[in-house]
Amino acid sequence: MQKVTKKELFELLSSRHENNPYSRLADIPTPNSFKDIKKATTRVKQALESNEPITIVGDYDVDGVISTTIMVDFFEKIGHKVNAIIPNRFEHGYGLSAKIVEMIDKGLVITVDNGISACEATQLLNEKGIDVIITDHHTVGENIPQAFAIVNPKQPECTFPFKEICGAQVAWYFCASIKQAINHEISMGSFLDLLCIAIIADIMPMTSLNYTMVKHGLNKLQNSTRPAIVELRQLMRKKQFVSDDIGFFIAPKINSAGRMDDASIALSFLLSKTSFEAMEGLELLEELNNFRKTLQEEITAKAQAKVSAEDHASIVWGEEWHEGVIGIVASKLSHSFKKPAFVFSITNGIAKGSARANADINLHAIISEASDLLLGFGGHKNAAGLSLKVENLEAFKTKVNEVLNKDAHKLHIDPITLGELDVSEVDIEFLDIIEKFEPYGLENHKPIFQITNADILKYELFGKEKNHLKLILNHDGFTFEALKFYCERPKDIKTIDMVISVSKNEFRGEVNPQFLIQNIL
Repeated sequence: MQKVTKKELFELLSSRHENNPYSRLADIPTPNSFKDIKKATTRVKQALESNEPITIVGDYDVDGVISTTIMVDFFEKIGHKVNAIIPNRFEHGYGLSAKIVEMIDKGLVITVDNGISACEATQLLNEKGIDVIITDHHTVGENIPQAFAIVNPKQPECTFPFKEICGAQVAWYFCASIKQAINHEISMGSFLDLLCIAIIADIMPMTSLNYTMVKHGLNKLQNSTRPAIVELRQLMRKKQFVSDDIGFFIAPKINSAGRMDDASIALSFLLSKTSFEAMEGLELLEELNNFRKTLQEEITAKAQAKVSAEDHASIVWGEEWHEGVIGIVASKLSHSFKKPAFVFSITNGIAKGSARANADINLHAIISEASDLLLGFGGHKNAAGLSLKVENLEAFKTKVNEVLNKDAHKLHIDPITLGELDVSEVDIEFLDIIEKFEPYGLENHKPIFQITNADILKYELFGKEKNHLKLILNHDGFTFEALKFYCERPKDIKTIDMVISVSKNEFRGEVNPQFLIQNIL
């Protein structure tokens, strides 16, 4: 087998983007191909001219908070102050709902990252004489709200050429359309620092349009003067950002507000006008994120104990498991057990759940087949939210397993390796090539490699719980160190086959390659 060298790595990674029709920002699609966008834009222009109140209704996850931030910031920059409501997950539930409608008396309502399933709430607003513009990216169900306009690339009649975009991108495109209509000078590029965080956090495919927008957004993060971004840069001590910085550090902090308390905390942080405001906001987010980690570990342990090995999906539930963390727990179960996961929290006879899948299946379509058992659901291919009565949980579990049984071979997809790694080639230049082709993500995975028949010279367990493994290995005469997190003591073996990734380890100003074990084969 030919080994992966620097030359081959460069060729393999560059080939992923050869046919990208949107490789430059100048090439990206214009807003005009969205269904209803012209109608929606005309209505906003009318509201601006008559100084009508405008209310933005967002969502409590990263995508929803950033969608709301972009909208509020955009309208402020064009000289029109808007009201912003982000539902509290514990008090109001998801999205535009009857409880949110009670908070709105007049004007125009624009939803961001939600609304495509809000039929009842939209009707209630219509009865109040309030027009509703829905901007969303979630899967369109059979029943569509009777809104004034709906801007969603997943509508069958929508001709926007790239369907897999997040809610913040739809909101951004809507703002771009408004900018054109009112002939304003505002730069839409100034929002790319925020936009790239939403795209990565919402796990959109990192290809085509998304790849280009995130690549430019990561560069924008380096010199953004937005006080919230400046504080994040200082906290992380980063000059240059990669996608993992967003996924593992920035997004969880923003998400923690909506998960543990109220997403308005994250909105205020992102909209901070001064460094002092941003610093205070970030300190609060740090506290909430640490609280989230503690709860998440407790519930993950309880959930793992309930998983049945024979089932095609991990479907578990518990009394009053914290609703704010069950989505992360579902994601962890999906990765650990290599099958879709559904985690429910039961309160007062109602089970609210989150579903995650790392697979070639469509969660929304699977849940649809059990819709007669549900009180409501929504989401997309790899993530969904749902609710049902406790007495229907067992029937739901049976139904989902029956549906998944037909596609058992698709239940988990492990990223494909680029091949056998030539360990002698791994140096700073090798790492620079990997970094050059950032960002990585869904459908454009960070490079992983195979190393076979490496000799184990030494091993040790480290960390407070002694649950991380450090191996000293020799492969073809080259000695190197490899780490595997959350790993038990290895069996008594002298050689090892494994799948690894390589990243930069920066310590006291010195940069070295770090081998991270993804799987032991």
